[in-house]
Amino acid sequence: MLNRVQKRNLTKRDYVTLSSMIFALFFGAGNLIFPLHLGQLAGGHWGIAAAGFLITAVLLPLLSVLAVCVTKSKGVYDIGKPLGATFAVVFMVLIHFTIGPFFGTPRTATVSFTVGLAPFFPAKYQSLALLLFSAAFFGLAYYLSVEQSKIMARGGKLLNPLFLLLLVAIFAVAFSSPLAHAGSTSATAAYQTAGFTNGFLQGYNTMDALAGLALGVTIVTAVNFMGQTDPNKAAWVTARAGFFSMAFEGLIYVLLILLGAQSLGQFKLSDNGGVAFDQIVNHYMGNVGQAILAVLIITTCLTTAIGLVAAFAQDFHKHFGFLSYKAWLRITCLASFLTANVGLNQIIAWSTPVLMFLYPLAMALIFLSILSPLFHKSSVVYVWVVVFTVVPAVFDMVAAFPAVVSQSTFGQAMAHVQSFLPLASSGMDWLVPALVGAVFGTAHYLLLQRAKTSTGMEVPMKR
Repeated sequence: MLNRVQKRNLTKRDYVTLSSMIFALFFGAGNLIFPLHLGQLAGGHWGIAAAGFLITAVLLPLLSVLAVCVTKSKGVYDIGKPLGATFAVVFMVLIHFTIGPFFGTPRTATVSFTVGLAPFFPAKYQSLALLLFSAAFFGLAYYLSVEQSKIMARGGKLLNPLFLLLLVAIFAVAFSSPLAHAGSTSATAAYQTAGFTNGFLQGYNTMDALAGLALGVTIVTAVNFMGQTDPNKAAWVTARAGFFSMAFEGLIYVLLILLGAQSLGQFKLSDNGGVAFDQIVNHYMGNVGQAILAVLIITTCLTTAIGLVAAFAQDFHKHFGFLSYKAWLRITCLASFLTANVGLNQIIAWSTPVLMFLYPLAMALIFLSILSPLFHKSSVVYVWVVVFTVVPAVFDMVAAFPAVVSQSTFGQAMAHVQSFLPLASSGMDWLVPALVGAVFGTAHYLLLQRAKTSTGMEVPMKR
């Protein structure tokens, strides 16, 4: 199909459309509720917490897009391929199921319902209402993503402008009459002493660094359909559009965090950002505001759901071709529908430990991909870094599980061993081992280079 696409130079309008699509794919459920909740947690320390959050929620996703560009990858599989085909497949499956039908995609429906529609239903009918809503939601997501060539138009041109218009309206009303001065509001104990680190870890919850790797296939496919089929030109176009979209996303994050901190002047710390958003909008706009919020949240979550289900189906069809793109699309939409009915709080509780495991690995692979031209994508560098990263990542995963796991005898034993690692108390105990792995990997690579120079042997690498 791509062979019939006419090659052409992109106009400014094309770049705006592509940037809008990338923004729409990334900005979804967690991107609204987590920064708002972070603002409530950080209170007067919202600025330093926002700085940490922007690293993992904006900079890392941008770097993940750049990693896809630098390595000329077409998906998350190619990012992990220097470690071997088996690792690449396993990593791809873990990423797609995490941001897909196990956690990320179901969250788009549960947040839409919890924040936008739940207030309209009595408590006894909410389970049934969620069931019906999620069925309609994923049915629509399937319909809008079934034709790959139209994903960009439907996400970037139709749904995204509506979402932005409604969000600007909420910001205008809220900041014209703030509930409190953000700097004077109280911070929780954790954010009084470690606002930056906790903000950094909160950024994991957006799942955007993982999404950047997984959505690479959808973004590259869209760029190809625009006539940019040359890998070098496609990489440049993707990088440029990704920069603009992520910078705009960062601005929205800062405003949401500030709004969350200001809300403490009227409301107590909520269980999640969805509750806080509902309280804020209802305070300013009443029932009209609730209706606006419902449309806003459903719109942004639907655009992200389209991207996630499409990326899942595209990658799985490519690597497990015994089923068609449409068949994989049906599978992920159905699985996401089933998971969505578990409920938002349960999804968040069980997704956190998985993210604590995957994020360090993803960050390591993102930086390795960007720097790969320096060591010719040598597999030995990848192996050293990933091996040294995966062990503390397992410790972080166990510590983040709900009490049934983390407080068990096994969980406490793991926590005891973890306490000896540098930065363990801040959840960053993977950083030093990863850097040590990078040193050993670089030394190993240089030794192999020297051996190649003196003997003419090839340096082991994956191309």
